[in-house]
Amino acid sequence: MSDDEHPSGSGRLLMGLTWAVLLFALWQWGVQLTDVRQDMSAPAAGDMGAVGRPPDTELPPAARPLGDALPLRIDIPALGVRAPVMPRGLDRQGAIEPPPFGQAAAVGWYAAGTRPGAAGAALMVGHLDTETRPAVFYKLGSVRPGQSVRVVRDDGKVAEFTVDDVQIQERDHFDARQAYGPHRPGRAELRLITCGGAFDRDSGSYTANVIVSAYLTGTGH
Repeated sequence: MSDDEHPSGSGRLLMGLTWAVLLFALWQWGVQLTDVRQDMSAPAAGDMGAVGRPPDTELPPAARPLGDALPLRIDIPALGVRAPVMPRGLDRQGAIEPPPFGQAAAVGWYAAGTRPGAAGAALMVGHLDTETRPAVFYKLGSVRPGQSVRVVRDDGKVAEFTVDDVQIQERDHFDARQAYGPHRPGRAELRLITCGGAFDRDSGSYTANVIVSAYLTGTGH
C-alpha cells in the first residue's frame, strides 16, 4: 500500500482480520513443521544455538525492494546450500505445506505471501532431516548475522539478503507475528525456517523452530 492510500475503517478491520487469520495459520504451520517421524534422530545441540545479533556486528544498509518475481533457487554460501525453490500452499488445517520428504533437498516458499525481494517478509521453509539423512536446512541454526542468502528469481535478478538475526522459538512460546511479520516497514525481508531444539520421542516432534531473518541489501544478475 502506498503512503497516499488510506483505507476506510471497514477496510482496516478487514485487513486486520485477514492478518489475524494468516498469523493463526502460520502459527499452526510453525507447530506442525516440527512434527517428524518417531525414528528420526535429533541434530547435535551445537547446530541449534540461537545467536541473535551480536552488538558489534556491522550490517549494510537495506536496499530498495524489487518488483514481484518468482523465486527459482536459494543459495546460502556459508552452508554450501544451493537448492531449488518450490511454491507451497496451505493444507486442510490451514498450515503451510513444506516440501514432500521425497524432495527434502528443496525449499518451500509460501506462494500466497510476499515474493522474495519485494517489500514485506517472504517465508521459506525446509526440512531439517529425513528418516535416513540430513535435509536442506540441517545446518540452518549455524548461520550467523552478516552472512548472505541469495535468491535467484525468474526476472533474471538475484535478490541478495544479509542475515540480521537467528533465533530459536520454543513451540510452547511461539510468536507468529515476530516470526513471520516484517521487522521494519518498507523493507524486503526473508525468513528461513526449520525445526530445531531437542527431539522429544514421547511426542514424536522437535521442541522448537529455528528462524533465520534476513533483509535485502543488494541485487545481482
